Amino acid sequence: MSGLQETPAAQRLHIALYGRRNAGKSSLINALTGQKVALVSPVAGTTADPVKKAMELHPIGPVLFIDTAGYDDEGELGQLRVEATRDTLTRADVALLVIAGAPTQEDLGWAQQLTEQNTPFLVVQTKGDLILPAQLPNELSERAVAVSAATGEGIEALRAALTALVPEDFGRQDLTRGLCSAGDVVLLVMPQDIQAPKGRLILPQVRTIRHLLDLKCTVVSTTADGLDGALAALSAPPKLIITDSQCFPLVAAKKPGESLLTSFSILMAADKGDIDAFAQGAKAIGTLTQDSRVLIAEGCTHAPLEEDIGRVKIPNLLRKRVGQGLQVDVVAGNDFPHDLTGYDLVIHCGGCMFNRAYVLSRLAQAQGQGVPMTNYGVAIAYLTGILDQVSW
Repeated sequence: MSGLQETPAAQRLHIALYGRRNAGKSSLINALTGQKVALVSPVAGTTADPVKKAMELHPIGPVLFIDTAGYDDEGELGQLRVEATRDTLTRADVALLVIAGAPTQEDLGWAQQLTEQNTPFLVVQTKGDLILPAQLPNELSERAVAVSAATGEGIEALRAALTALVPEDFGRQDLTRGLCSAGDVVLLVMPQDIQAPKGRLILPQVRTIRHLLDLKCTVVSTTADGLDGALAALSAPPKLIITDSQCFPLVAAKKPGESLLTSFSILMAADKGDIDAFAQGAKAIGTLTQDSRVLIAEGCTHAPLEEDIGRVKIPNLLRKRVGQGLQVDVVAGNDFPHDLTGYDLVIHCGGCMFNRAYVLSRLAQAQGQGVPMTNYGVAIAYLTGILDQVSW
């Protein structure tokens, strides 16, 4: 398997394409990548649902194209497709608004949505070999690139404009946020519960190890029951201990005073979201009562097991604190209520399966509706009374 295909989708630049049916979105993907990766047909509405395709786009690197259904689709099924297209707005790191011919009110409306969403986007005027570039409002003409997918005209200009649209620090964030540097010893207390696939590490641990090696740190791994032995084997206390959040109390009690402490979940939350907002949101746990309602949002869609952290362990910790009457709802994967106002708190997973734009959109939605949101690791640290000992 190539290194390209091993890049997790959550770490790829998400490029969403929007436009009317048969505007040339799929043809544009094929022209940009130089491959026939998207189905092209003269029949309007060929792309029925958002289609994701992982590719390498020079010079950007690993990307995930999201080819959406036309937002002018009709009928009852068409409206469902349009809603599915609209849902992708929260996942787009950058967007291409594809227009064939003169812009319609729908085109301008979607440009307004992208603007309000603060999504960097370009207007791509397709089929340049058939028609003259359409006249656009001034605020959109500055973003416009005219191309022909058939002849390739304008594709290199589009590629350059798209590259310029990517934030300079995309994919280069410091996962450990300055908590360690070259030469430091970092001790990892790895999860050993039944959720971890047999014989494998889960994504947060893989990402953390890769990052620490890139920083030129010395990485020492252990499990919770091997913590004493690992600490004893080191000639000096580690600069940083990164633990599975479920081991927080144990590790906090045993860690050397000079070692910093954090968790994989907190690192993911800081990388994908707003860790300060999550820390503030955790304070809402102190106001919960038996009449409160909490939403737990998991990014994964695994089959729940008896030790599940989101469905079992965190609810048990919450009910132990506020009473058995506390109502806890759980959603997984892309399921996330549009209306959160019935909840007193949202507790989100680390978001390792999502890109940063999507996690931040969920946080913005909760904040916009006046509902505090926190993260698994932050919530567990708060519930076990050690949040003030945790670094991020």
